[in-house]
Amino acid sequence: MRVVFLGFHTWGTVALESIIKAGHKVPLVITHPETATEYDSIWNDSVAELCQKYGIYFLEYFRLNNQDVVNTIRDADPDIIISCNWRTYLSPEILKIPKYKSLNIHEALLPKYGGFAPISWAIINGETETGVTIHFMDEDIDVGDIVLQEKVKIDLEDTATDIYYKTLPFFADLPVKALDLIEKNRVIPKPQERSELTFFHKRYERDNLIDWEKSGTDIYNLIRAQSDPYPNAYTYYRGQKLKIKSASLPDICYCGTPGRIFCRLPSGVVVVGGQVAKGANQGIVIHHVQEEGGEIREANAYFEKLGDYLGE
Repeated sequence: MRVVFLGFHTWGTVALESIIKAGHKVPLVITHPETATEYDSIWNDSVAELCQKYGIYFLEYFRLNNQDVVNTIRDADPDIIISCNWRTYLSPEILKIPKYKSLNIHEALLPKYGGFAPISWAIINGETETGVTIHFMDEDIDVGDIVLQEKVKIDLEDTATDIYYKTLPFFADLPVKALDLIEKNRVIPKPQERSELTFFHKRYERDNLIDWEKSGTDIYNLIRAQSDPYPNAYTYYRGQKLKIKSASLPDICYCGTPGRIFCRLPSGVVVVGGQVAKGANQGIVIHHVQEEGGEIREANAYFEKLGDYLGE
């Protein structure tokens, strides 16, 4: 099939290379220009460099609101458009160009977790599974009929980085399988249940600030959702920003005032979390921390004194 591909960074390169290796013709690729934002500095394999490797014509645009670009897509005469990690709106005019409907690959189990940073949001919310969905595109973002889905389990110890690597192979497998189904006219599209739709915004630095009045589980989920190389969850200690690099849940509840540096364990330092003196689901063990611009340190070595408070 003739595929016009819209994609960015590692997810995009994995999907595009699998399409090429499966023998499909790719007359045009459009990718985003590189940026210096914190999230764009990770998982940033270059779609442009992959196109150069295979001799594929490509363009770089952030938004496809230029009529010349629309005409270029039309001139490519695609059977299908596939997008993967494409960050901006696609107009109905573009979606109607290919012979078949346009497809998008999304790193969540739609209809839940449409939008941005779905892996991190799923872990923050304590989900026990996630996955990847390939679906038809329409005028509304991430709500088109589902073509294929693959699931993975989220274990309590899994970080966002773990889940990224668990799901990455699906970005190679699903587009090739979907193209095969479409070629053979064997697609059975599954409409998304609109009452179950959830749509999440991009994550920003303030979203990663720890609220010590939340439960120990909620705090732990935020920390593992922002594992390296993602921007870490953070707090303040003696007026200085402090990143929490790794943590775990304790075996018993440690209660008292939220943010109190309570005691030491062999594995790290216990900090109280949750509502004051409730005695349930409280406390978190911090293993490693990092001051802004400093080295990663073991919490037991970093916190020389107990009884101080985080968040101040």
